[in-house]
Amino acid sequence: MSRVGEGLRTLPSDSHVHTEWSWDAPGGSMERTCLRAVELGLPSVAFTEHADMTGWTLPPDAPVPEQWQHRVTEGVFTPPSIDLDGYRDCLERCSARHPGLRIYSGVELSEPHWHTDRSTSLLQAGGFERVLASVHSAHLVTGSGFTEVSASYQDQTPEQVVRDYLTETVRLIEHFDDFEILAHIDYPVRYWPADARPYSPDDFEDEYRHVLRLLVDAGKVLELNTRVPLHPQVLAWWYEEGGHAITFASDAHDPASLATGFDDAVHMAEAAGFRPGSDPLGIWRRG
Repeated sequence: MSRVGEGLRTLPSDSHVHTEWSWDAPGGSMERTCLRAVELGLPSVAFTEHADMTGWTLPPDAPVPEQWQHRVTEGVFTPPSIDLDGYRDCLERCSARHPGLRIYSGVELSEPHWHTDRSTSLLQAGGFERVLASVHSAHLVTGSGFTEVSASYQDQTPEQVVRDYLTETVRLIEHFDDFEILAHIDYPVRYWPADARPYSPDDFEDEYRHVLRLLVDAGKVLELNTRVPLHPQVLAWWYEEGGHAITFASDAHDPASLATGFDDAVHMAEAAGFRPGSDPLGIWRRG
């Protein structure tokens, strides 16, 4: 339980969590995450494992964990696919062990508009209860191919990285509809250079509002990601543009990070005009 405002209230559900079934979560554990969720009193948790289908050209000095070195060919790293059978079996075991915790299946599709057929096939095979869409990749500035967004700061100004990211997010919304929630609209901010002038969403208001309007028109949900807390101004714009709902997301890659920052996120959501709904997965709606 967590004390929020003046009363005692359970934290909202965590709708974006990774475990050992995500290739980039070596410290992940579905079982230990469930134990942590019960300890925190969460009503539910969604295990939204990564489906990264874009190959990334690695910077020359990029470290590659030993278990993934075999997936690097001519400097391009291709993330592995989800082990659906193993993932499903683990979900079933955890659901049986924790009957009081609602456990949802899920997936986080990266750049699904670049991989429409593969994304659609995965959704059909997975039967996921929660589908997130996100952008983790960027076009290389020189040459062909792609890189992870964080590497873009080596060749572009921070402002251009964010604008390019939001432009690609527009393309995602316009060209792929088979998702429910847009994940981490501010993903590049995680890697904002320390020696750059401070990040301010006001510098990108037009770009953010354009994404948010398209998201409203598409009937999607905006994620309030707490990994690097979403700026309150972006959430306020979501409300102003007519956004109808939000979810809370720790984007945890290990059990200890589950629901991190949710107390502050709840205050932010309430201040922006969103309130808990009847959905046990934690969708909050306009008050």
